[in-house]
Amino acid sequence: MLAVDIQILLVIILGTSDCQIIPRIEECGLSCSQGFHCKSKPSTGIFNSFCRDAPASLSSTVLKSMKLSTAMKCVQGSQCSLHLSIKGTLNLDENIRGLEICSLSVNTQQSQCVNVRFSRKTSNKLGGRKVHVQFNCFEVNVAQHIYVTMKTIPNYCEVKLSQQYYVEDCRNNDVGKHIPVCFAGKLDYNVDRERKTISVNVSDFLQDRDYYVRLCHKRFTCEDVGSFALIKGKESLKSTSLPYSQLLPCLCIEGWSAIPDARRTQLCPFKNDTKALWDNIVYNPATQTLAWEPACPVHVTVNLCRLTKSNDQCVDLQNSSTTAPEKQVKYSRVDTHPRLCMKFTTKQGSWVKCPFARGNFPAWKMRIAARAQQVQVSFMSQTKAKFSVLVCNKAQLSSCDSVGIRHAVSAGDSHPTSVNISGEICGSEVCIQGWRTDVDYSVPLQICDIQCTLSSQSQEDDENSVRIMSLTAIILILVTVMALLGHKILTVFRRKKYEGRSPAQIIRQRV
Repeated sequence: MLAVDIQILLVIILGTSDCQIIPRIEECGLSCSQGFHCKSKPSTGIFNSFCRDAPASLSSTVLKSMKLSTAMKCVQGSQCSLHLSIKGTLNLDENIRGLEICSLSVNTQQSQCVNVRFSRKTSNKLGGRKVHVQFNCFEVNVAQHIYVTMKTIPNYCEVKLSQQYYVEDCRNNDVGKHIPVCFAGKLDYNVDRERKTISVNVSDFLQDRDYYVRLCHKRFTCEDVGSFALIKGKESLKSTSLPYSQLLPCLCIEGWSAIPDARRTQLCPFKNDTKALWDNIVYNPATQTLAWEPACPVHVTVNLCRLTKSNDQCVDLQNSSTTAPEKQVKYSRVDTHPRLCMKFTTKQGSWVKCPFARGNFPAWKMRIAARAQQVQVSFMSQTKAKFSVLVCNKAQLSSCDSVGIRHAVSAGDSHPTSVNISGEICGSEVCIQGWRTDVDYSVPLQICDIQCTLSSQSQEDDENSVRIMSLTAIILILVTVMALLGHKILTVFRRKKYEGRSPAQIIRQRV
């Protein structure tokens, strides 16, 4: 419960700090309690850096308290600056002639000091009285980390107050509205994809001040991409055009006023345009290395995969998954088969890139042919390669369970090399699977749905041929018998017709 209460308290404090109004001052200076006379003088802090032992009568708590805050000084209500307001309390003593107050910037190690002196009459006359001192002439920057010390003059050892302080940043509404470095401006853009330019319009920034605009790639910092553009404050048209090479997720538009330590504003409108990231794939034939390096930091899972024949799925290869938000991904000894691809998966989806699909690299093929009582598997490769082949049952899209002996084959120089696999090989779930064994990542090719049976198919074909030939022979015999029988009947009929007639009558009848 205590931890929850602390978290709630922090939320309340941080939430209200953004709305805090910074106190205004018309002039900076030094002030002391009423009735005390004091004056200030800039100091280097060197002469009071060495301490001395305090007198026995001097209490170590002579410096009571120190309170730090921020004040704002504005000229004509617009040109404003921030100042560090330091309030200190001490017990005046005859051994103390004044105070030294120093402010050190933790970021830049630059310091500024001031000596506050009390008159001797005041020290002697009002000894033991509390004195309140306020000094607010240390100018500070937005979001500056400061280390403040308060010492006595002379500097007595172990008589010192110190405190760290953080100046409000531009998230504070009052600071953001009145301090020039916080006027980052508002950016609007328009993309011309044909000309590959981005037009940028700027508004809500310091008038009569120049303004810088650039394109950058956002990593730990925003790194330059090309040159930046300068928009002149005196120009009426507050716009410029910036060329780009690629629209990447980390491509941002950055703008800032041309003043020291100006706050910068960034616009990164292409965060979801991740498609261009997957094109940076490089293959080195000498080392057989396939590499991809992201042009932008991205949380992505990379896999090698096998593209199916239908081109609608890419099945992951085993032991090829890696997650690489920024670094290069490398795969050594990779098969250059056209169906070996890279798959990139992010929260937005998956993309598949096949670097060998165009056939610009050596590839290999596997074919099968039916032979009596066996299957002949042939491999053809443009380069020397070693393969394995086996019969398997296709359990699912990504796996095939071996049911036979693995056969080794070597091929190369575009000459086919074959191996014979014996046995009954049939069924829609039975496949012949082959892959390269002389690389670390190879695409397993599968030829499935092999028609049942080489021997039975041949036997059925022979039986069908015999039946056809027998039927043909029977028909020919029947036709021949019918022809002979017809000829015999016709001859007998003619003989009976001319029996009992003289030759003269027969000749006359024919004439």
